[in-house]
Amino acid sequence: MVPLRRQILFFALKTFDLVVVIFSYFLTAYFVNASVGQINFADFFSMRISVHNLVIFGGMVVIWQIIFSYSGIYSKYRLNSLRSLIEDIILIASLSTLSLLLLKFLFSIEMVNETFLGVFGGLVFSLTILSRLGIKMFLKQMRLNGRNLRSLLFVGVNERSLGLARKIMSMPELGYNILGFADEGEDRGKYIKIPGLPFIKFEELQDFLKHQVVDEIMVCLPLKSFYAKASEVISSCEEQGIVVRLFADQFDLKLARSKTTEFMDNAIITLYTGEIAGGTMILKRVFDFFLSLALIVSLSPVMLLAALLIRCTSPGPVFFVQERIGLNKRRFGILKFRTMFPDAEKRMAELEHLNEASGPVFKIRNDPRITPIGRFLRKTSIDELPQLFNVLVGDMSLVGPRPLPVRDYRGFEKDWHRRRFSVLPGITCLWQISGRSKISFEHWMELDMQYIDNWSLWLDLKILLGTIPIVFKGSGAV
Repeated sequence: MVPLRRQILFFALKTFDLVVVIFSYFLTAYFVNASVGQINFADFFSMRISVHNLVIFGGMVVIWQIIFSYSGIYSKYRLNSLRSLIEDIILIASLSTLSLLLLKFLFSIEMVNETFLGVFGGLVFSLTILSRLGIKMFLKQMRLNGRNLRSLLFVGVNERSLGLARKIMSMPELGYNILGFADEGEDRGKYIKIPGLPFIKFEELQDFLKHQVVDEIMVCLPLKSFYAKASEVISSCEEQGIVVRLFADQFDLKLARSKTTEFMDNAIITLYTGEIAGGTMILKRVFDFFLSLALIVSLSPVMLLAALLIRCTSPGPVFFVQERIGLNKRRFGILKFRTMFPDAEKRMAELEHLNEASGPVFKIRNDPRITPIGRFLRKTSIDELPQLFNVLVGDMSLVGPRPLPVRDYRGFEKDWHRRRFSVLPGITCLWQISGRSKISFEHWMELDMQYIDNWSLWLDLKILLGTIPIVFKGSGAV
């Protein structure tokens, strides 16, 4: 359970952050209007606000609150590095600005233009980073003066625990006071070559926990040979309400990460690759939903024109629906504008010998099945636009590994390739901005693994922005 003092701190931070964003919005509105001579300071604060505008603004506030709450910026407050903090705030400012852009498209907010969005995003970032730096400096000074400290005891004497202790001691601004090391036998104490840190034998540990101020325990014992002792220490800490920290790599994991969750009233450790759940994934889904909806509305004239051109230039349906492999190998129907003649699927077998792609995928640069208008739609990636509906219903994401046809999946020979199905497939990905059809299948799969292992909302944003020039150039499209 989170202590009451920390709950109050996080509530105050969330409230303050929300006030900063709201203040940035009104300050931007005033400056943008004042810069074109439309309004002065007195008139701005005497304006009447309609119920319609109030409801829209309330929706904005809710979205901003969700962005901050699920960004992860509060869950790692003490251990957050400056670089990580700046990256988090850049992401928050970007998502806050994008949410405003989406609401502009949905509700035709005339006041929100390019200048407004730029000033608003800049203010959110600047004011948030300044407030965070001020708080970090204040807390750092408190900790250097011996306040806001947490007492930490290491259980287990080995290279890992000693190295971590030295690193913590070199960073007093983290606010940790190391109490010492606990292990079995007097001889283990000889390995502690850090001046001023005492050694506690296991038989003395229970009494030590009863009478000393201990906020956290870091268990560094090898569980294979010390399972019973580690279990005993953890049980003692549980009884006394002491926080216990364990290393997640007890199982010699190469790629997977771990998180502790509750399942049917049981505490379990979940091992996973990539991000599978939590606030950031909820935020990704919210972002996918609203941005795909806004793009469908704004690009509807383009999609309508494409549909008319397909209908007028070749027989057959406007849309092409094909079964693809999605999240955890679930099958779904991907929606695209039809770019080939209606008998294209039947003719694939006779064209297999012309396949130019490596691996199980099928690609022909001058595919005879493509219609004249289809070639243009592929070159401009307009044929992919109906997939926004797949994103809207949740079968796909805007960013993720490209969904493959069932035929291509059956040709997979390596199990590590199949890890790409552990996340939602996407319209664009690292492969799209790294050469598309020009790169080999093996490199494609490696890029998908790179995306999964390094996933973040910030990476999604960079891929989306990187996709825009690629689409306009039409490079790599087949």
